[in-house]
Amino acid sequence: IPAVAMVRLPTAESDGKANLHKGGVGVGLDLVTGKTLSGMQNGKTTDIHPDTANPLRNFSVPHWDTMLEMASKAYDVTGLGYLGADIVLDKTKGPLLLELNARPGLAIQIANRIGIRPLLKATLEADTEGLDALGRVELARKLYRSHVPEPI
Repeated sequence: IPAVAMVRLPTAESDGKANLHKGGVGVGLDLVTGKTLSGMQNGKTTDIHPDTANPLRNFSVPHWDTMLEMASKAYDVTGLGYLGADIVLDKTKGPLLLELNARPGLAIQIANRIGIRPLLKATLEADTEGLDALGRVELARKLYRSHVPEPI
């Protein structure tokens, strides 16, 4: 069940790569809407991109529903209970699965400005019996919204 999400953005500091450990920017995403929330760079929160000074909030991620379904299907393929799905967005092909991580980083908490433990606990306690990938996405949205209020 997807619990939290973020988008990574390249910077001059990260040499044009979206690697957080090299100075890329991580931007939290509202799991329900796919809109950007707040950002982080080098372990510190930020609301603007360091190179462009553009705000990071309120951008909609294209193909968000498809991306959530892809992440949910990763569970079916791997059987891992906790994983990170790295999905890239290609201009012509749309969302593509880049890799799956058995131990995803926890910087996603800083980017979203929430601790993920309550969300993970809720997903573990949820009744997922008989749910397919789309059913798990719908459940994920309900659990997320019950823990994270809709942004203003």
